Amino acid sequence: MWGEHRKEREPNGRREKRGPQERETAKVRKRKEGKERQPSAQIIDLMMLVVDVVKGVQTQTAECLLIGELTCPRMVVVLNKIDLLPANKRQSAIEKMTKRLHKTLESTRFKDCPVIAVAAKPGGPEAAETEEPQGVPDLIELLKTQTYLPQRDPGGDLLMAVDHCFSIRGQGTVMTGTILQGSLAINDTVEIPALKVTKKVKSVQMFRKPVSGAMQGDRVGVCVTQFDPKLLERGVVCTPGSLRTLYAAVISVRKIGYFKGSLSTRAKFHITVGHETVMARVAFFGLPPVGASEPPSDTKAPPEACSLETRFTFDREYFYQDQYLTGQGEANSGPDPEQWALLEFERPVTCPSLCLVIGSKLDTDIHANACRLAFQGCLLQGFEDKGYAETTLLRLRIYKTKHKEGQVERVTDDYTVIGRNLFKKETNLQLFVGLKVTLSTGETGVIEGGFGQSGKFKIRIQGRFSGCGKSGRPDIPKHIPRIPLGIACIPGEVCSVFILPSVAPNPRLHTGREEKTKTFRKRTSPTSSSLPHT
Repeated sequence: MWGEHRKEREPNGRREKRGPQERETAKVRKRKEGKERQPSAQIIDLMMLVVDVVKGVQTQTAECLLIGELTCPRMVVVLNKIDLLPANKRQSAIEKMTKRLHKTLESTRFKDCPVIAVAAKPGGPEAAETEEPQGVPDLIELLKTQTYLPQRDPGGDLLMAVDHCFSIRGQGTVMTGTILQGSLAINDTVEIPALKVTKKVKSVQMFRKPVSGAMQGDRVGVCVTQFDPKLLERGVVCTPGSLRTLYAAVISVRKIGYFKGSLSTRAKFHITVGHETVMARVAFFGLPPVGASEPPSDTKAPPEACSLETRFTFDREYFYQDQYLTGQGEANSGPDPEQWALLEFERPVTCPSLCLVIGSKLDTDIHANACRLAFQGCLLQGFEDKGYAETTLLRLRIYKTKHKEGQVERVTDDYTVIGRNLFKKETNLQLFVGLKVTLSTGETGVIEGGFGQSGKFKIRIQGRFSGCGKSGRPDIPKHIPRIPLGIACIPGEVCSVFILPSVAPNPRLHTGREEKTKTFRKRTSPTSSSLPHT
């Protein structure tokens, strides 16, 4: 069949109406158009969720349902193994399970989806072949009523999922699979990104019939030459240069509600992206919380926090999070705030832009009756440089508040306080000069510099110190409340300041827009080992 295809179709498959320059121009135009669309479009139009009528919904059943919600618009539930139910209780058991499933699906996109009962293999795999399946003809008729003509888009870069690869003597190597995106034709050049090789399409078949081309949604066999099928069992084929190999990525993130564990920064998850699953370390970040003290920005003023429509950009500064935050408002009853995550893969992955990302804990016991799917999101930015930590990742600016405590050693006069136990003696106190502090009695001051060589520091009070009595000496109250964000004015009292380190190369001083006071921001690199942490 492949030989007949070559002889009959190849002369007519060269697109004689287009010259080399026209073909190249068309390819470039197709590539540009594809970038304007959302790549990695889903082509699953209808799914069947098979449920054991005796056991009901199990862990893997629920996970398949969750993945279906992310990838598919329609579903049919098939209750299988009805032959295992006692004949006199079969119908009531089916109705009970059907009612239970409809209640489970009420809060999903598959509400009121059809449910049908069958026995695909009565008696089990060891039963005689003479046993006729039960309910299968009804299932076929139901699927006919549920099918529809989906909309397909031939534009954009080619992305084909390959599930089998074999050779035919005298013809070449055949890759069979489904076109997820774009289209292909005879004489097109395709890339196998996992191997970094390109091949020319010799012929194309659909259901054993030769065709000149295929498009999104088609099930095809593609024949190429001079390629060893042992090198590729499963994988993807694409337009040359359209897929990227990433060492890290920034994604939007939403926690899957059925996942009961916490999503902690620096934890490892199984990340499914494109057609690969790989371990990755996760770091969460988001917009500054409402009312939080945010470091001044060198760019535009940041948008309102907790917006669900905020686009990720490297021009904004983000707030470091120890874990994924759930809920907003009183009692955390609102939707989760807008959040993102940095994924650092243990090995590089090849995937399209804006593709679906699913984070899981697949090492959880399958019998634990717990959802293993933790979060989902969309890939927004990828880092292709192996040394991304020292290059492109520096564009990602994340900051967090840091709390340091010390003590006031003495009040020297109405305008000066000496503090200790806040800095080490080797600390460069010049970096902290000008940092605003607040006293327990309400006065404000700034750090003037070091005092001696042991890490002590001097604070200049702005205005006369009200803690002094008529004699000019400090009045020591019996009970001194501990206050945040300030330095106590009485000897022996705890003093504290907040330092706001933001991710950037060099330390420097900034002036805040709201209070017009100097705020120190220590700048570090946002790598996995040096993301800001206390």
